[in-house]
Amino acid sequence: MALAALAPFLAALLTPFIHSLAGRYSGWVLATVPAGIFLLLLGVSEPVIAGGTIAASFGWVPSYGLTLSFFADGLSLIFALTIAGVGTLIILYSGAYLKGHRHKGRFLAYMLSFMGSMLGLVLADNMLALFMFWEATSVTSFLLIGFYHNRQAARRGAIQALVITNIGGMCLLVGVILAQHLSGTWLLSELRGLGGVLKDHALYGLVLALFLGAAFTKSAQFPLHFWLPNAMEAPTPVSAFLHSATMVQAGVYLLARMTPVLGGTAVWTGVLVAFGGVTLIWGALGALRETDLKQILAQTTIASLGLLVLLIGLGSEAAIAAMLVYFVAHACYKAGLFMVAGAVDHEAGTRDITALGGLADKMPVTFIGAALAALSMVGLPLTVGYFAKEEMYLALVGGDWLMLFVLAVLVVGNALLAGVALIVMIRPFLGDALPTPKNAHEAPVAMLAGPILLGGVGVVAGLLPDWLSADVLAPGAMAILGHAVEPHLKLALDLASPLIWLSALTWLLGIVVFRQAQAIRTVLRRLSAGIGWNADTAFDAVMFGLIRFAATVTRALHHGKLEFYLLAVFAALAVALFWPMLALGGLDWIVPTAELGDWSKRLVLPDLRPYEWGVVLLAVLGLLAVLIAQSRLIAILSLGIQGTALALIFLLFGAPDLAFTQLMVEVLSVVILTIVMTNLRLDARDHRPFEDWARDGTLAVVCGAGVSLLLMLVLTGTLDTRLSDFFTATSVPIAHGANIVNVILVDYRGFDTLGEISVVMGAGIAILALLRRRKKTEETGP
Repeated sequence: MALAALAPFLAALLTPFIHSLAGRYSGWVLATVPAGIFLLLLGVSEPVIAGGTIAASFGWVPSYGLTLSFFADGLSLIFALTIAGVGTLIILYSGAYLKGHRHKGRFLAYMLSFMGSMLGLVLADNMLALFMFWEATSVTSFLLIGFYHNRQAARRGAIQALVITNIGGMCLLVGVILAQHLSGTWLLSELRGLGGVLKDHALYGLVLALFLGAAFTKSAQFPLHFWLPNAMEAPTPVSAFLHSATMVQAGVYLLARMTPVLGGTAVWTGVLVAFGGVTLIWGALGALRETDLKQILAQTTIASLGLLVLLIGLGSEAAIAAMLVYFVAHACYKAGLFMVAGAVDHEAGTRDITALGGLADKMPVTFIGAALAALSMVGLPLTVGYFAKEEMYLALVGGDWLMLFVLAVLVVGNALLAGVALIVMIRPFLGDALPTPKNAHEAPVAMLAGPILLGGVGVVAGLLPDWLSADVLAPGAMAILGHAVEPHLKLALDLASPLIWLSALTWLLGIVVFRQAQAIRTVLRRLSAGIGWNADTAFDAVMFGLIRFAATVTRALHHGKLEFYLLAVFAALAVALFWPMLALGGLDWIVPTAELGDWSKRLVLPDLRPYEWGVVLLAVLGLLAVLIAQSRLIAILSLGIQGTALALIFLLFGAPDLAFTQLMVEVLSVVILTIVMTNLRLDARDHRPFEDWARDGTLAVVCGAGVSLLLMLVLTGTLDTRLSDFFTATSVPIAHGANIVNVILVDYRGFDTLGEISVVMGAGIAILALLRRRKKTEETGP
């Protein structure tokens, strides 16, 4: 399992090298990676089909009990096989679609990372690992949607997708942490066996809201659906993969996986059925409003995602079976149709169905792929889509009036999708031939393999209902429901069953929708224009307001006045010093008491030798020299006296390393300040108004007094040597260093030290850049 999840990432790292060697055949070579994963998963599927699981785990953060765990049951195996199978054809398709593109290698690396993220998500057992892969799908999709980064629409679509899905990601993170806190486990395999531990808890509503927020953003449920059509700015291979087996299916998987833990309640059913039904109708109507093939298919994906969420919400055996079969059917026909749309655009030069017609003569194989996929989308007999439709109707027939209303929504939604499928299959390929920007011709083999094979799977699998029931439906439903589900898919048509008549009604309404598509499109566009705004425009307004707010805050806080920055920093330091002392009674020594006497008996003063007082006097003289300096140069040199005195204090108290470091810092500081100040007049004195002098002087005295008082109060307590004892005991055996100070800096505080070095390096580079810029300005003139 771990190999299946991590292999695409390794392949992505090697992709630039492979692409440089394989060239135009890099797509064929890299397609072997998902193909190998598909065969690997098939090879281990037998115990899963029998109702078992396969697990693997590795130590991740052992000190916190975290393991990087993967497992495969019927549900995750269906998703993983679909991702790997469709991914093989998508990678193959990508190699031909981006033939000659100078960033083709980069694109293929992104695609493999995208695939690995989704595989890791559906195979992860540890909920934190699931979150990690969840966010990885958002990041990789951002890179893929914005691949054509020179286009503003692509950049906007990528940012919009990242913002919306990351909101869901934060919901998922909080939900995962809360679920672990309430259940005591990070593992999904253990969580589903704990029964109602979450459903019976008072925080069930919060946990449910968090997981639904994550799923709804990722799977584009109304009203969070608007990012998905804008993601069509990505290259067509991305759209084909994102809409069929990855990214948007992550939310569906999460809901299915959490059904045993959070499902079965009235809130769960009501929310999922309501939002799923609205999303189904909204997406189907949105598809009829569009004329661009990719936009049409994107809107139908929204509708299909709503349908899947609705079925999960119903939660019955028939509904879950319908969800699983429909997921497979949708993955096959949607990937195939997107690849058909890409082939038409690639070879004819347009995706507008009003400008296409008669392509079947010029692109016969592409038409066959489109027809096979569309038939499954319509749900005609002998296709997987037919069984999915039959199962979802079976889940609602014979129910109460509310279930009958949901059944009506499904019939209308399926009819609208059937009408759209007929539009996609017939409008571009049949009828009178129309002139196109390019001389249309058949696509390359690599671009045809996907539509033909996936369309064929949608039909062949429909001819094998026993296999579909036993090897797909049964193990997947068992993983969700927790008990065995009796397979019952059959090829026979029972005219006495209401299901066949509901299907016939769906097909009839689909034909009506197809024939009235132009009129429906006109009405929908008029309604949209009449409203004048939608969720997409609302998002733009929110983002614009957020940017304006950020700019206002930036102007208020980062106005470039260094004096104000220093004043704010030292004022905060004064508060941080005195507030704890006041709150914790650290200043009670000021008031004499009978028991303790005056303050001198309760406050430890430093006991210094005469030469140590001499060093303190040197520091005071340096301070006075800075204050009365008659020029900037004298002030800079006097400032070095302070650091030198501090270095002497370190030296006197047994810290020669710190003394040497402090001395070097002071030398460098004086040198750098002198170099920088060469751009100013060093013989001038900075005049300061009395109010500035009084304000800054008071603040300096307060901060200095606060530090001194705090240190003296610390000395009154008992020294806790646990940390120093730990450093002394572990410096040699663990860090292999006898110099404890160096070990602390390099090992125990390694990242802190690295950060300090990075800051110093950044400041040095900035200073160098300023000096070089001034030099160039002086040489070339203004």
